[in-house]
Amino acid sequence: MKNFTQILCLFLLAFGSINAQQEKGIVGYNNWMSSWTEFQPNKVDYGEPTQILSGDITEDTKLLKKNTYLLLGSVFVTDSTTLTIEPGTVIIGDFKTNGSLTISNGSKIIAEGLETDPIIFTSNRGVKKQGDWGGIFILGDAPTNKFGNESAIDFGLKPSSYKNVSYGGDCPDSNSGILKYVRIEYAGKRTKEYGYFSGLTLAGVGHQTVIENVMVSYSYGNSFSVIGGEVKLDKTISNRCSRNDYEFNFGTQCKITNSIAIRTPYISGSEGSKCMYVASYDNLDKVDLTKKRTDVQAENMTLVNVSNNLANDIEIGLVKEALYIAPETYVSLNKTVISGFNPAVILDEEIKINNKSLDRIKFREMYFNNCNGNIFTKGHSNNDDLENWYGNSIFQNVYSKGDDKETFIDLKNPKRPDFRLRINKIIASND
Repeated sequence: MKNFTQILCLFLLAFGSINAQQEKGIVGYNNWMSSWTEFQPNKVDYGEPTQILSGDITEDTKLLKKNTYLLLGSVFVTDSTTLTIEPGTVIIGDFKTNGSLTISNGSKIIAEGLETDPIIFTSNRGVKKQGDWGGIFILGDAPTNKFGNESAIDFGLKPSSYKNVSYGGDCPDSNSGILKYVRIEYAGKRTKEYGYFSGLTLAGVGHQTVIENVMVSYSYGNSFSVIGGEVKLDKTISNRCSRNDYEFNFGTQCKITNSIAIRTPYISGSEGSKCMYVASYDNLDKVDLTKKRTDVQAENMTLVNVSNNLANDIEIGLVKEALYIAPETYVSLNKTVISGFNPAVILDEEIKINNKSLDRIKFREMYFNNCNGNIFTKGHSNNDDLENWYGNSIFQNVYSKGDDKETFIDLKNPKRPDFRLRINKIIASND
């Protein structure tokens, strides 16, 4: 009877573990980042460009894997044109001319790589650094909460027409195309006059647009900037950017699933960059709050800070919060891991701690690990009210102090890290 009980317990443990791997943080029976990603892009030689892209692309165009393309200056896809990119194609952003690619409102990009043959956007410098080139802009006609139906991107791009940089409208279900199995490396250039570019900017993009398996690495600006629109993000990776990994603003309606932000205090910007920054406006006078406020619904995310000495890095001020929530926003995090931050979450000081606010900001089935505090209001050292609220057993939030080796399967593997929770080991032995 004892042996039967032991066998039954082992069966239940294994069965429970198989199901448990679908609970918190990024999920998958296999490490979905193991084949199409590149965590050491500075060691890859993509060759020299053989074709140049410049100016406006005004007719349907297909980029071929056999060529390597150079983005020379500000490149715009305009006039309801579709730019199609073959799997395995390499597009290089020019350092001297601040190369960038903008998919204008009404046009589309079909960049559908393969798991075994991703599409790559990268730098043309011999020694690649953050911010070597501009980045990618996708502009659509989904709503924002700015006054009027139309706004313009103002990052120092040089369009031939205002309409090429305009975005926003009344079509939440619009379709700007597909980004799938795409890597964006060393983008996010900073200009003195216009500030930071981002690796990928989605402005007024509608929910029929597909953004899946997109990795942004070593961006000097944000990795993903989402400005209004109704967007779905799945299996996205922000790897060691200098500013915010994911920034949502101006009435964004976003569902983000099975995605990760990987930070390190030795690369992050000194301005206190976050994994996620959620706001409804920068300047209240420029938005119409009768329109939708920013609403981010996140599930199965992993927000992790990779540090060699976390306690010391916190003490000297290199580690900030993972998530900053500004006023007039809705945020829901579910089954998400936040590991190694100072603290995990900060609420803006203008957010009043009452039932109305707490109904807008939800944390359920979370795994807060090795953070110097969990959820605070900015400028307040006492967070008892928040701890009592989110610590209620009905939310099923878990608090831990496990180190990285105990928490993740193989976080520091330089080529193929695995950021799933270590409980996956039982079913991940064949990776």
